[in-house]
Order: sequence, then structure tokens, then C-alpha cells
Amino acid sequence: MPSPQNVSTKLERIAQLAKQMRGEAVTSLSHHIDMEWMAEAYRRTRKDGAAGVDGQSASEYAVDLEGNLRSLLDRAKSGDAYRAPPVRRVHIPKGDGKKTRPIGIPTFEDKVLQRAVAMVLEAVYEQDFLDCSYGFRPGRSPHQALQVLWEAAMSMGGGWVLEADIESFFDSVDRGQLQEVLRRRVRDGVLLRLVGKWLKAGVMEEGRLWHPESGTPQGGVISPLLANIYLHEVLDEWFESVVRPRLKGCAALVRYADDFVIVFAREEDARQVLDVLPKRFGKYGLRLHPEKTRLVQFRKPNDSKGPRGPTGQGQSETFDLLGFTHHWGRSLRGNWVIQRKTASTRLSRALRRIRLWCRANRHEPIAEQHRALVRKVKGHYAYYGITGNGRALSAFVRFVERAWRTWLGRRNNLGLNWNRMKQLLAVFPLPRPRIVHSALKRVANP
Repeated sequence: MPSPQNVSTKLERIAQLAKQMRGEAVTSLSHHIDMEWMAEAYRRTRKDGAAGVDGQSASEYAVDLEGNLRSLLDRAKSGDAYRAPPVRRVHIPKGDGKKTRPIGIPTFEDKVLQRAVAMVLEAVYEQDFLDCSYGFRPGRSPHQALQVLWEAAMSMGGGWVLEADIESFFDSVDRGQLQEVLRRRVRDGVLLRLVGKWLKAGVMEEGRLWHPESGTPQGGVISPLLANIYLHEVLDEWFESVVRPRLKGCAALVRYADDFVIVFAREEDARQVLDVLPKRFGKYGLRLHPEKTRLVQFRKPNDSKGPRGPTGQGQSETFDLLGFTHHWGRSLRGNWVIQRKTASTRLSRALRRIRLWCRANRHEPIAEQHRALVRKVKGHYAYYGITGNGRALSAFVRFVERAWRTWLGRRNNLGLNWNRMKQLLAVFPLPRPRIVHSALKRVANP
């Protein structure tokens, strides 16, 4: 296969062109998508994902890879020859496990083509996206979003936080308005036609095909990029160019995909934005969840009257973002700082998954169970190992030990007392809590 370096050069050219034509529509892009481009799109596509409605796996597609990519490229560029297959819809647990989130699974071939188109569109829109957006963008991460939010809120001494939740975002996107937003920046007929086909492809669920009138299937390769394009128009640019100039105090917007919060220094600014925000989203077919969207008083506690924790009468409230609950607490030097702990819903979800895994794998060799649990615990630390979250990390690993002991003891229904479990943990220890992300690295005198 050709070298990815050639594709990188093309991406740089597209980015430079889009930067030079900022605010204008780019008309010729699809000619960059050739066999070399398709090979790179295939390389970037996950090979271990679930199969779509055709049941074809990545390994089966790779048997005649060059022929399949050539056929896909020819069909994609020849108008009606390519028909976007429906996505296979499955439901995964969310929150406490009582509710589920629908996920659309495209066919593997469709994933490759979506990746090829997403590569082009990303090169264009990365020149337009604002610094407040962090989700599913190259070189950006949730921890960067959390760090920027932490620094902004600390610099204001807290203030007021608008915690927002977009109700069923991926099912509510107005396709007509999304396509209109796309046409303002991209007027390549091939790309626009393909996006339109994906939006109208339909959903296959339990053998039944249906065609929703709105939304883009959550789980599609191109869906996160389309979400960013839509919310860049709906929220980011509007806040920066229309809202911010009218505010009397400082404010900071931090968005990760469809999750966002806005921190305000002044209460009156926060209440004005809270009043107009539902109208702005309604204009684009979106609805803010009436119970999950709220204004939180998040001012730094007064040293003479303030509390020593995140709860209690007269105390500052808390808010959640990206799996963390944000609250005020004392630093080691005795100063008030914003601290983060694992959100209770996320911790409960992680513990439930560990318990179910230990139950399902209790008859596997102990050494294999240990290797898997070590990976799971390290993965938990890799995300939640943030300054100030040590207590929640310790609680997590203690629960893992208890769950492991419980289900090992049920292999022969004789039970496993803690003395024997301690002996086992001495041979097969689980990783101790570890802080991976420091919130204080760029701030002096926390």
C-alpha cells in the first residue's frame, strides 16, 4: 500500500486552502480521495468493531482489499451507484444501567468510506473550530477540557456555572439545517451527496428497517465530526460572536462533543444566557433537558463563613462534566481550590461492570483473571487518576478486591476468607491508586 505521508501532504494542502478561504465555501475537494486516500482511510478504521447489517468483518473485507477499495471508490464517486446501507442499531447501558443509549453500527465498508470523507471535512473545519471545543478533535482530549475549565473557574474564584444537557442530541439534529450549515463551507457535490445518503440511510433494529426523520446515528464514524460542525454553528460561534460581547463580566465556554458548561463571573450574565439558550437551541431543532440543565452557584467559599466541603447549608453547589463532580475543597496549604472526584454515576457504572466481569469469568485461571483486572484498574486510573481524586480511586480498587474475592469464593461454594484473599493479593497484587493528570501543573500557589 502507498505511504501515509502522501496523504498527510494532501491533508496539509486542504487545510491551507481552507485557512486561506476562511468564511468562504470550498468547492473542489473530492478529487483528493483516490486509492491512496482510501488505503489510508482503511488503515485508520478500527478492525475489531462489531459488524454491520451485512455481517462482514474487517478480516473478510481484507481478503481482496485492493479490489474492495477500488469498487468502493468508483461507486462513491459515480452518483447513484453507491447506496448507503442502513446502520444496525443496538442499545448499550447508560448511567445507572436502568436506561440505554442507542448506537448505530455501519457496515465495515461504510466505516471506511465515512473515514475517508471525515478526513477531508476535518482538514477543512479544523481551521474554523474554536478553542472551546475539545471533543473528537485531533490533539485534544477530555483532560485538556477539564484543565481549561479548572483554570478559568479558578481565575474567576468560581462564579456561576451553567450546566447544560442536550436531550437526545444525536436523534434530534435537524438534517436539513445540518446540510445547510455544511453547504456554507463545503460545496463539493460528491461529499455533500454522500453525507446526505448517510443521514437518510435508515436504521435496522430487530429485523425491522425504519427511517427516522431527524438525527444522525450515534456510533457512525462521521457522526462526531457532524456533531462538532453542527454545535460549532449552534453554540460555539454564537457564544463567541454574539453573546460574549454583551456580557458585563468574564465567561468561559468548554464543550466536549454534546456536553458543555459555561462559567460566568456575574450572576446576571448567567441568568440572561440561561434565558436565551433554549430559544437558540430550539431554532436548530434541539432541546435542553429541563431537569438536567441548571444554573449552579459555584463561588469560592468565604473563609470566615464558608464550609469545608462540597455539601451543606449555605455551601457552594457542585456540577458534573466528563465523568467528574467539581466541588470546592481545601488544598494541602489550606487554600480553597476546585477539586474533582469521580461522579457517583460513573463510579457506580464502573463497579457494576467489574462485578459482572468477575461473575462471568470466575472459573478462568486466576493468573488470567489477574492480568485482565490489572488492565481494567490501570485503565480506570488512566482516566480518573486526577489530582484530588485519590479517595475515589482507593474506593474503586478496594471494591475490585472485594468483588474478586466474592466470585472466586463461589467457584466451589466454599467461600474465601480475607486472610486467604490477602495471601492471594500478595502474589497477584492489583495496582495501587495513581494520579496520572495533575490539575496544578500550570498554576502557582494552589
